[in-house]
Amino acid sequence: MAHPDALPPPPEPDVPGETSAGPGPTNADALCQATWQVDAEPVPVAAPEVAPAAPPPLRIVEAMLFVGGPPLTAVRIGELVRGLTPEQFTQAIDALNHDYRRQGRPYAIQPQGQGFVLALRPRYRSVVERLYGGPRAARLSPAAIDVLALVAYRQPATKQEIDSLRGAESGALLRQLVRRGLLAVLQRGEAGQREVTYGTTARFLELFGLKSLDDLPRTQDLQQI
Repeated sequence: MAHPDALPPPPEPDVPGETSAGPGPTNADALCQATWQVDAEPVPVAAPEVAPAAPPPLRIVEAMLFVGGPPLTAVRIGELVRGLTPEQFTQAIDALNHDYRRQGRPYAIQPQGQGFVLALRPRYRSVVERLYGGPRAARLSPAAIDVLALVAYRQPATKQEIDSLRGAESGALLRQLVRRGLLAVLQRGEAGQREVTYGTTARFLELFGLKSLDDLPRTQDLQQI
């Protein structure tokens, strides 16, 4: 029996996080839980850089033909695509022409000299004449025709060679013929030099009705004109 003068025991101090139902999570538990949740989130990983694959040889051949210039030969493409044989080059030409026919393209790969060029089909050549004009519409001056003839017979020819043969400045005429698509720059000089060489184009052959440069009049033919 309790003594009447005895004091009641002091109340238990409240402990944070505890209820009558039992102990709850402490601050340390909450921190650990938050840390676990952060670590559980996926961390994005940057994908490794992959170098672009080189274009297949077929597309390289097509690109070189599209660029134009002198006829593309098996020797020239072999320098650009290591290991490409002349037989594979011919197969690429046949495959491209097959695709062009199947797709109804207005152009085809045609033999010219020792190589091949990308040219319009005959039925579409009138488009070129409308755009650039035929031989008469071009209205080349006698001096421009002289320069064109000299380049045709001596190509690849430099400006200095043409100037020496004509005895006159030919720079403006050469640039005019390049703009008209009758001449093309074939090869530039070495680094630090501005020397260039010129040659005729497929358009030159078309406008003058030539299949190749072998059809140019020879010396005997010129003496009869």
